[in-house]
Amino acid sequence: MSEITKPTIRVGSRKSQLALIQSKHVLELLTQRYEDKNFHLETMTTIGDEVLDRALSQIGEKSLFTRELEVALEHNKVDLVVHSLKDMPTSLPLGMVIGAILEREDPRDAVIMSPKFFECTLATLPTGSVVGTSSLRRAAQLKRHFPHLVIQGIRGNLNTRLRKLDEEGTYAALILATAGVKRMNWESRISEYLNTDVSMYAIGQGALGIECRQDDMATRQLLAPFSHAETLLCCVAERAFLRTLEGGCSAPVAVESRFLDDVLYLKGGVWSLDGKRSITQSLDVKLTDIDDVPPAQSYTAVVSSHLSNSRLALAEWLGVSLAGKIVALGGGIILDEAKKETEQRNLVAANVRPSK
Repeated sequence: MSEITKPTIRVGSRKSQLALIQSKHVLELLTQRYEDKNFHLETMTTIGDEVLDRALSQIGEKSLFTRELEVALEHNKVDLVVHSLKDMPTSLPLGMVIGAILEREDPRDAVIMSPKFFECTLATLPTGSVVGTSSLRRAAQLKRHFPHLVIQGIRGNLNTRLRKLDEEGTYAALILATAGVKRMNWESRISEYLNTDVSMYAIGQGALGIECRQDDMATRQLLAPFSHAETLLCCVAERAFLRTLEGGCSAPVAVESRFLDDVLYLKGGVWSLDGKRSITQSLDVKLTDIDDVPPAQSYTAVVSSHLSNSRLALAEWLGVSLAGKIVALGGGIILDEAKKETEQRNLVAANVRPSK
């Protein structure tokens, strides 16, 4: 089949370097598997890319890095979109689904030190050192474990943040997702990996999610072989946990999950913004195939043709049940207070920001 007669599949992506690396990786996988099709990359900018003078929690949007891409998908300008799964809300726009979740990279957080502190760890940094992070989740956990440090917000793509670290002199260290650092080929800059006893990770962190239209069965079939079963089950449980808590950018929520010998394990936690109060709980479930589980259209917006409905339903049940345990222990109160405090901070920030 000539290049001209091959059908073209349009792939949507953000324009940042990391997003392009991730999208081109997916393009390469698709091209290798489907030699009878062309794959074309369409790039665009999201509100999360454009608004860089405010913390993510201050922007007031749930789909900071996905909305513009989803509009293009809805209007049939692209056929599928590649996202960092942690950027995807647990409820997608009507008619959209996650058609594949690729095998997860290391989900942990990583420490990138300023060159002048390259021999330090977070524990040995001088008192008062400033550590940059864009995440309330990371900030709350770091404040709890490293009270001698000043945790300060930082925005911008990874290149911008690294330049600020190396050139401006404000930050002693940055906390970034290990997966993004590795995909950018910056692994040599990692001075410390934060295990989950210090910093539990974001929902879906390290995984790539591919979004498509729910009624586009051809694209869903195209994507199905790329879903990694273990990652997908873990992420369905994580997303169900977050959806039940109604958390997000405005409150610190974090998880740890694993799948071994047909047992899915999930640990989750919520924190106050200052890190002084937290509730963490864990739960597991054995995933068995049960014949009488009614099929659902999706599980936390995830669809899968190669996993049974019973396994997907049990993964979702795990996340919902764990969230229920945490709420029963007072986690809902901590989250509500964190959200109100975030809203108050946002109002103050909006009032002091100079008008343009």
